[in-house]
Amino acid sequence: MRDIGIGVIGTGFMGKAHTFAYRAAGGIFPGSLQPVLQTVADINSSAAQQAAKQFGFKSWTSDWRELLADPAIEIISITTPNATHKEMSLAALAAGKHVHCEKPIAPDAATAEEMARAAQASGLVTQVGFNYIKNPVLKLAREMIANGELGEITGFRGVHAEDFMADPEVPYSWRFDRTGGAGAIADLGSHIIGMARFLLGPIAEVNAALETVVKSRPIAPGASERRAVEVDDIARLTVRFARGCGGTIEANWVATGRKMQLGFELHGTKGSLVYTQERLNELLYYPAGGNPKTTGFVRIESGPQHAPYGLFCVAPGHQLGFNDLKTIEMAEFLAAINGGPKAGPDFEEAWEIQKIVDTAIKSSQLRQWLTVA
Repeated sequence: MRDIGIGVIGTGFMGKAHTFAYRAAGGIFPGSLQPVLQTVADINSSAAQQAAKQFGFKSWTSDWRELLADPAIEIISITTPNATHKEMSLAALAAGKHVHCEKPIAPDAATAEEMARAAQASGLVTQVGFNYIKNPVLKLAREMIANGELGEITGFRGVHAEDFMADPEVPYSWRFDRTGGAGAIADLGSHIIGMARFLLGPIAEVNAALETVVKSRPIAPGASERRAVEVDDIARLTVRFARGCGGTIEANWVATGRKMQLGFELHGTKGSLVYTQERLNELLYYPAGGNPKTTGFVRIESGPQHAPYGLFCVAPGHQLGFNDLKTIEMAEFLAAINGGPKAGPDFEEAWEIQKIVDTAIKSSQLRQWLTVA
């Protein structure tokens, strides 16, 4: 095992999550590289200094470019607003750094393609923050589908709904800035689109309707002046998978009362699966053909039999959480850098997801079915 220097850009929610995950991965996963928190960067000097002190970084800076010049740093984690991802990622790759970038990596598919091709040419390892699919029970679901335990898949209903934008007085921010990409379909929809691809493979066709519910927002907390919102609050997609089955996908950040409804219902000729991130340690399984008197959904509860749960806790039912999924994500990223299999999702997969987002936006504008390029 050797040390590997980490540089994190951004000190917000995701910056903290990345930091926790790197620290945990080195101790929980045997044989992985040992992350060393080298430098944290934030445009806000006070935030950078506080993060360095609180989380144990060796240094801090208000200029993210300093991380690229430091030979002690081999990994750059980018947790900044979407509009900054391209510049930072391309610069990090050019500097010979492995890159973890939060999703969505780009405002559009053309930019995502540029980033993906740069990553391919560099030979470096990239990772994108679709950490929810690192859940052991979702890996189990994927195995069950691949092994034919559900028979021929006949339908998929997926949703990612939260309510953090439901209040019309939530002020205008970078998430509503169209130059950074779309709204709910990019921010939340990319997760459920990525999960659908993880389980069932490519999406070939899309028919979408995007809606802006809150037409304007205050320019600052409590301000009377408002700014028009040009991104979507709700996206509803009807999709056709390349494997032949159809489905629906919804992204919604104004779903009053919902905090983390990321999940799906998936049907096959031999059985069905149901999952929600609101109960992320459970997978509901319905095997067809049982006794009508006793048949029903079986609750599969995660435990040591679902790797890598056992590295966190030896007892079933004690449950993993959000930061544990992030730790699994970082451990797989480190393993790939160390010569192991590349579990991804990488920049290329993020490009594929962005293609679907772009196709859905265009489909909504044209009000017709479109083929994903």
